[in-house]
Amino acid sequence: MKIIDFKPAKCGHCYRCVRVCAVKAVTIKNQQAQIMTDSCILCGDCLNECPQDAKIYFSDLHKVKSWLESGEKIAVSLAPSYRSLFHFHDPGQVLSALQHLGFDYIRETAEGAALVTREYQRLLEEKTMRNIITTCCPSVNLLVETYYPALIPYLAPVISPMAAHAQMLKQEYGDDVKVVFIGPCISKKAEAYDHTAVDAVLNFYELKKWLREEDIQIKFCKPLPVSGFNPHVNRLYPITGGIITSVNTSDTPHPETYRKFAVDGLNNCIDLCENLLSGRLSHCFIEMSACEGGCIQGPMTGNTKLARFQSRVELEESVKALPAEDSLLHFDISSLSTDKTFQSKLNRTDPPSEEQLRHILSKTGKYSKEDELNCGACGYHSCREKAAAVFHGKAELSMCIPYISERAQSLSNTVLDASPNMTIIVDRDLNIQEFSAAAEKHFQITRKEALETNLFELMDTDDFEWAFQNKQHVASKKMEFPEYGFTAMVRLVYMKKEDSVLAILIDITKEEEAAKQEYAKKLETVDLAQKVIDKQMIVAQQIAGLLGETTAETKVTLNNICKTLLDDE
Repeated sequence: MKIIDFKPAKCGHCYRCVRVCAVKAVTIKNQQAQIMTDSCILCGDCLNECPQDAKIYFSDLHKVKSWLESGEKIAVSLAPSYRSLFHFHDPGQVLSALQHLGFDYIRETAEGAALVTREYQRLLEEKTMRNIITTCCPSVNLLVETYYPALIPYLAPVISPMAAHAQMLKQEYGDDVKVVFIGPCISKKAEAYDHTAVDAVLNFYELKKWLREEDIQIKFCKPLPVSGFNPHVNRLYPITGGIITSVNTSDTPHPETYRKFAVDGLNNCIDLCENLLSGRLSHCFIEMSACEGGCIQGPMTGNTKLARFQSRVELEESVKALPAEDSLLHFDISSLSTDKTFQSKLNRTDPPSEEQLRHILSKTGKYSKEDELNCGACGYHSCREKAAAVFHGKAELSMCIPYISERAQSLSNTVLDASPNMTIIVDRDLNIQEFSAAAEKHFQITRKEALETNLFELMDTDDFEWAFQNKQHVASKKMEFPEYGFTAMVRLVYMKKEDSVLAILIDITKEEEAAKQEYAKKLETVDLAQKVIDKQMIVAQQIAGLLGETTAETKVTLNNICKTLLDDE
């Protein structure tokens, strides 16, 4: 089951999730970010980094609400980091708010931390491990299992406070009680799947949203007394160095043969793992946390602008650095399983050869070492690392922003230079933003000069102003430029996104000249035809005149003949 992922069709191609992922467990397919489940260590960094709010994560909230509706008994294991993440006057107000939501029992996970501290102290006293890495952070455990399996022998074989506390709660309230862990971590969900005592996991972000929906304000809740025993110093587990502090306050003396130090932040944890692999460190008790500052900076705190140092100070001030009360002894420790085993989850992939890398690099215009910018825009540290990701199907060639930008610019320049039509782009102030080669030729001005020129210096701008005012295109119309010796058919396209106008001018000077010549020929033909008509009319009139005279003479002659004939009779 995928615990975190990204919504389809929401990816903004910024690759920030790839950039922030320390183990590069984000793949890009068809320009869409996806989580690689087998590689992800559930640190949650990508969730808070996504500017498109395209994050999704598996939630147990509906399941918990259904338990409440059905009347199930539910015990809450509340991570101690709540003391620095919620606004209240008394910690009991948070417990009261949870009771208002319907939970039956509210206890602090720090009780389980007291048992874990006891186990860490035992390991320190036994001195059988060369190095001891604390295993309270599931993301650190996944980091070692997935990427540094050779370090598994250094992982303390101890369950987390959450898992320990869940067993303690079921022992106290009965196996039928539902145990819900509430904390700032996303990886606790994966850990809960491996431990049947934890029935559901909620995070502080979900809790805060739920409280808002129910109109429950913590600062107005009547405080409840904190139930259970006082875990004291174990409440410091959420801050960097908190585990070490808890171990150091042990009532049971143990030889100081281990050097103790804390490492937080995933990149620092990775650096430490590399050092441990080199064998340079030994006899170290190492507290490791994937989140900088510890759990108080967990990815699901619901407050990405949290003041880390202020939260640490507030938590430290509210906790006494004393060992847990002896009430831990009231539990049947022997029936609680504190052992934890780890196994390699390494997914081995053969690295690409140098020839294969060079082939992939060449597809993005990187033919030599000098071409490798290593700008990190794709999310990878270097061009070669990104090429390897392409080889393994984790990345796409199009993720190389400089190459795509240069290629797009090159194509646009090619189109502008190759087109016989004049292309001019102007902004709302009619300042020229783009000027093609054909425009340079016709207006007898260089592109550089044009980009420093206002359009009104070259032509009439009435149509351009109309396009901006109405945010509409202007249909093709003929414009004459006698000062430049050409005539053009001009079409204006308003570009809403850029709030600019694209002008395409097609030179029709030759067509216009040909049309004029054709018209002149037509006029000459008409003139000739008119002359022929006029001549024909004259001839017709002359013929008609001659025919009239002849007819009259014939008539006279015939009349005379008839008269003569009659006279003879």
